[in-house]
Amino acid sequence: MTFPITPRSTLKRIADRGHYDQASVHAVLDAGLVAHVAIAPDGQPVVIPVLYARSDGEIIFHGAKASRLLKYLQAGGEVCVAVTLLDRLVLARSLFESSMNYRSVVVFGKGRLIEGRSEKMDALRTISEHVLPGRWDDARQPTRKELAATTVVAVKIEEATAKIRTGWSEDPEADLALPVWAGVLPINQVYGAPLADPHLLEGVEVPGYLRRMMED
Repeated sequence: MTFPITPRSTLKRIADRGHYDQASVHAVLDAGLVAHVAIAPDGQPVVIPVLYARSDGEIIFHGAKASRLLKYLQAGGEVCVAVTLLDRLVLARSLFESSMNYRSVVVFGKGRLIEGRSEKMDALRTISEHVLPGRWDDARQPTRKELAATTVVAVKIEEATAKIRTGWSEDPEADLALPVWAGVLPINQVYGAPLADPHLLEGVEVPGYLRRMMED
């Protein structure tokens, strides 16, 4: 499946890095944890970083009922969502040609409120399992009061563009003779050893899903 290629979703700069297929878009969304959501209530642009998860063809967000972002989304407001993953610094022989290898996605869509208890719980489980697989079944789940205090919204992915850069620097021929180091510097996100809460009950061991996160 390919998302619609429209004037607002068409990549203008370095168009050959653009991908409009569902697989490329979903792969970036599934690898990220934080999205930057752009809204313009009353004509004032605002960009808000927020935790998210993808569920089929939607992006799910949650938070307090007082959230300005969630109020805007549940009213069906138009949004632009961006997720960026930085993979490597690309060091050319000149500062001008230096770059980054990255995977990014820009999504356009409208919000909708998730209301039913069952759908709401499913959405919260999706977010929890996206952030830390295995945590939902281990921790205490939301009470009715907590659920009532939480707003959950979904943004349908109506249009989306993935932009991906890989490879080495693109030095001009004349720069190849310069005695300047060139190459790539990988950037890796890793999980450290869990730190136990001071009030943790004696005998409660680190769960297996946390150990797996460290191993991965």
